[in-house]
Amino acid sequence: MPVTTIKEIARRLNISVSTVSRALHDHDSIGLRTKARVQQLAVELNYEPNQKAIFFQQRKTFTLGVILPELSEAFFASAISGIEDMANTRKYTVLIGQSHDDEEREKRIVGTMKDHRVDGLIVSLAKNTRNYEHFCSMEKYDIPVVFFDRIPAARDVHYVACDIESGTVEAMNYLLKKNYRTIGMINGPDKLFASQQRKAGYIRAMTRGRLKYDPSLLVSSDLSREGTCEAMEHLLSAKRKPDAILTFNDYVLLDAVQFARKKKIKINKDISFVSYANLPFSSYTSFPPMASLEQYPYQQGQKATELLLQLLDKTSEQRKNGGFLKINIEPRLVINKA
Repeated sequence: MPVTTIKEIARRLNISVSTVSRALHDHDSIGLRTKARVQQLAVELNYEPNQKAIFFQQRKTFTLGVILPELSEAFFASAISGIEDMANTRKYTVLIGQSHDDEEREKRIVGTMKDHRVDGLIVSLAKNTRNYEHFCSMEKYDIPVVFFDRIPAARDVHYVACDIESGTVEAMNYLLKKNYRTIGMINGPDKLFASQQRKAGYIRAMTRGRLKYDPSLLVSSDLSREGTCEAMEHLLSAKRKPDAILTFNDYVLLDAVQFARKKKIKINKDISFVSYANLPFSSYTSFPPMASLEQYPYQQGQKATELLLQLLDKTSEQRKNGGFLKINIEPRLVINKA
C-alpha cells in the first residue's frame, strides 16, 4: 500500500500543502470546516506523520534520555513511573540507561544518548561519579540536563531533590525525643552530595540537642552489603555503642538489621533504626525501621520531567539567560506504628 503524504491530501482537497499541515496541527489560522475535511481524509487514507520530517522541521526527536543507578531499586522504579507519566502528557518517548553506580558506564551512556539525539537528559548520579564534564559537554549539543535525587554539589545545574539536611534534623529530633542519646549513622560515600547533606543534618541536630558530636558514630559506607557490615562492625565495637542508628536508605537498613541479628542483638530493644526513602517493601519486613524519611521518588521524577520540558520549550539563548531551575521537595518522616 502506498504511503499517504500531505501532498496527496492537498491534491485531493485542492488546497495547499501548508494549509493541510496547519490543519493537521490544529492551527488557529485554519477554519473549522477545513480542519474537519483534512483530518477526516487523513483518517480515511491512514495518514501517518513523517517523523524524520518533523525532526528536521522542529529540531526535536521527542525523546528524553534518563540515566539512573539501578532500575531494580524500588525508589528509581517509582521515579521512572513519574518521568514516563509526565513525558507521555507531551507525547515524548523515554530512553533509559542504568549506570550501575559506575562513572565510566555513565559516561558511555551519555555518549549513546547524544548519538541517539535525545532532546534532553534526566539524571540521578552514580555514587562514584566525581567528574561532571560529560554532563557539562551536553550544552554544546543544545541538550539540557536536569538532575534529581542524587544531584551534583554545584550551583550551576538544574535539579529536583528532597531537602535531606532538614529531613535528617527531623529524624534525629524524633530519636532525641524518644530519649536516644548515642545515635550512630551509616552514611553513604563521602563525596556523594546526599551524604554531605545527611552529615550536615546529623551534626546540626546534635548541636541543637546540646550533645557532643562524636565522629566515631558517623561511618561512611559504599552502600554495598559488605560496606554496611563493616560499618556495623565499627559502630558496635566502638567505646560508645549506639542505641539507635540512622541508615542511608532502606536497603542499607536491611543489611544492618541482618548483621545485628547475627550478633544476637535485639532489634528495637538493644538497638533501633531510622531510615531514608520509606520504600513500600520495608513495612513488610520482620523488623521495619521505627521511622523512615519519605523522599517522594514519583514526584521527583515528575517534577524533573516538568523542568526539562520547560527548558525544551525555550530557545537555546533563552535557556542560557534564564538561570538555573531548582526545586526542593520537603521530605516527611513516616512513623512506623507497628
